[in-house]
Amino acid sequence: MEALVASAIGILTAVGIYLTLRLRTFPVILGLTFLSYAVNLFLFASGRLAVNSAPILGRSETYSDPLPQALVLTAIVISFGMTAVMMMMAIGGHLQAGHDRIDLDARDETAGRGEGPEAGA
Repeated sequence: MEALVASAIGILTAVGIYLTLRLRTFPVILGLTFLSYAVNLFLFASGRLAVNSAPILGRSETYSDPLPQALVLTAIVISFGMTAVMMMMAIGGHLQAGHDRIDLDARDETAGRGEGPEAGA
């Protein structure tokens, strides 16, 4: 079971990094979502993977740590909220610019239309 969880974390991380390096906003948001899923799985696995054990300390001999479970629940809520905020920012950028590309050099696009600081000089 540990190998399956470790490979799932690795695959989610690889997919997240690949999508984050894309030059469109939607794949970047999906990549960050996959990275948050990988972190959630890592946090959950850090609390000892145990089958049929209670998440509380009691008289049971085997138990799982409740702290990683609480951290994962909190991280799920925060990542859902941040994904919604990023989607709204991406939609606003798409409506304003007319495309969803992530351009690091905006002068190339504005120079062709006669706009920007070079047009006035």
